[in-house]
Amino acid sequence: QVQLVESGGGLVQAGGSLRLSCAASGRTFSSYSMGWFRQAPGKEREFVAAISRSGMTTYYSDPVKGRFSISRDNAKITVYLQMNSLKPEDTAVYYCAADYIGSGLGTSESYYQYWGQGTQVTVSS
Repeated sequence: QVQLVESGGGLVQAGGSLRLSCAASGRTFSSYSMGWFRQAPGKEREFVAAISRSGMTTYYSDPVKGRFSISRDNAKITVYLQMNSLKPEDTAVYYCAADYIGSGLGTSESYYQYWGQGTQVTVSS
């Protein structure tokens, strides 16, 4: 089992940047593929980005492709989401998630077994 704690959210102006971190507990972090999701007010939670266990493979949703970058440091048992060129529509609670079972990268919530509590990102226009 792994516990996930997100940090790094906050208020930023449009065009600005933020880096989210997701710190994991446990010594088997490298056994988990990781994902970031977000949920805006009144909307369903949506996939943002995912990274493989080794960090060699990443995948992004179309709205964030070219602006966001997911990475991981297995030694620090942390996954990151670098968010650049932020837009007001990026405003949401951002969640990290971990998958132990699958063999690829998941884009659906049901793919992941463990979730963090979320961190708020607000982008002002």
